[in-house]
Amino acid sequence: MQSIGTVLPDILDSVSQVIWVVDHQGNLLYTNPAGVAVLGYGTTDELLGRSSHQTLHPYRPDGTPYPATECPMLRPAVTGVPAHGNDEWFMRRDGSFFPASWWAAPVDLPEGRGVVYSFFDATENRELERARLERDAARIRADESRAAQRRIMRSIASVRRQTARDLHDGAQQRLVGLLIGLRLTRDLLPDHAEEASELLDNAIADAQTAIDELRELAHGVYPSVLTAKGLLAAVESLAERCAVPTTVVGSYTHRLPAEVESNAYFVVAEALTNAVKHATASHIRISIECRDALCIEVADDGVGGVPPSAGRSGLTGLADRISAFDGVLVIDSPPGRGTLVRAEIPVPR
Repeated sequence: MQSIGTVLPDILDSVSQVIWVVDHQGNLLYTNPAGVAVLGYGTTDELLGRSSHQTLHPYRPDGTPYPATECPMLRPAVTGVPAHGNDEWFMRRDGSFFPASWWAAPVDLPEGRGVVYSFFDATENRELERARLERDAARIRADESRAAQRRIMRSIASVRRQTARDLHDGAQQRLVGLLIGLRLTRDLLPDHAEEASELLDNAIADAQTAIDELRELAHGVYPSVLTAKGLLAAVESLAERCAVPTTVVGSYTHRLPAEVESNAYFVVAEALTNAVKHATASHIRISIECRDALCIEVADDGVGGVPPSAGRSGLTGLADRISAFDGVLVIDSPPGRGTLVRAEIPVPR
């Protein structure tokens, strides 16, 4: 009788996929060279006639016995139905194990129904899958981190707005009432009560100073103009009060989401503060444009030389603010040529 090896096409000897044929008893009748190499054997003769189950996985990687009756790869010889699996571990000649993906199909042989195996070492595939899962997990963690940052910033902006309203509607209004009461009291004093009148004048001056300071504090916490008129107006107000001459240019045609405007305003405020403190600048230019993204530039003509890392330069927090909204922060600060802080924040159309 012609052997199974001479019946099979010669092309099987050249393919990289493992091809095994086992008889109805599970003994190996044929293997191509790939089936020898993947297990670390030297020649075909070392495998032919051996039990395929005992050769591939006589026991599991944890050392527990693996009965042939439980082997899903042999089942097609009984059921006549093809089978496939990705969760098997095969044993090399040296006793080491590797993960394998396999296919098994029934084949009619002269002595009875056997099985054709095809399998490959899935180590690389598993590593690629593990790397993909790690990338996906890292991306999910990054997305969750940015979402958490945005929620925190929205919460901070909300607290700032509420605090500013509370200062305006509460303490500031009570101080205004006190100021009015003091003035009315002064007007009711007799003309000869000069000493009392002087004391009241001092109290009125102190109350007015307290109102001015409270108003300035409320503006710093969250400027009402930002809510009422938007980012550009709020930045122009910020520039008017800057200790260094500051020019604001740019325009956009629509209001942006409140959290974007708030975040952008405090980016400008922080960059402006750092320019005033550290740049020794004679002029600052702020540019605001909005197309596909909100583009903000704060440029000064100061000493420059800011380190590339914002975390080491007094610009702490800018990068975190921008990245929370999937934005990009660029700091260009050549020594002696000023500093440019550029931020781009994507905004919904």
